[in-house]
Amino acid sequence: MNIAMTPAAHKFVRRLCMFDGGPGSGLRLLVAPGGCSGMTAEFSVQPAPAENEKVFTQDGVKLFLPAESRLLLEGVTIDFVDNPQKTGFEFIDPKKSSCGCSSSAPADAETPAAE
Repeated sequence: MNIAMTPAAHKFVRRLCMFDGGPGSGLRLLVAPGGCSGMTAEFSVQPAPAENEKVFTQDGVKLFLPAESRLLLEGVTIDFVDNPQKTGFEFIDPKKSSCGCSSSAPADAETPAAE
C-alpha cells in the first residue's frame, strides 16, 4: 500500500489507540468518495482488523483498511488538521486538483439582497 501519514495524523491516531484501545489495537478507517476534498472518512478504534481488512502500519501505528478505503487511499497522504475552521482528517491526493470552494470567494454583486 502506497499510503503515508503526516506527523500530525500519526500523533492523532496513536493517541486515539492509546486512550481508546488496548495493545495491538488500531484505527479502522472507512473512506468513501464525497466531501469537499473528494473523500469523507469514518473511523473507530478496534482491537483487531476485520476479516476483509488489511493492516497499514507506520512507526507502530496501525490503520485497518477495507478494500474500498485501500483503493481510494492509494498514493494519498493522510493529514490531521485542528484549527478554527476544521478539525479532522484531510486527504492529500497528488492525482487530484484541490477543492474549488473557498470561504474567501467574492460574493456576486449582482445578487439582490433578501428582504
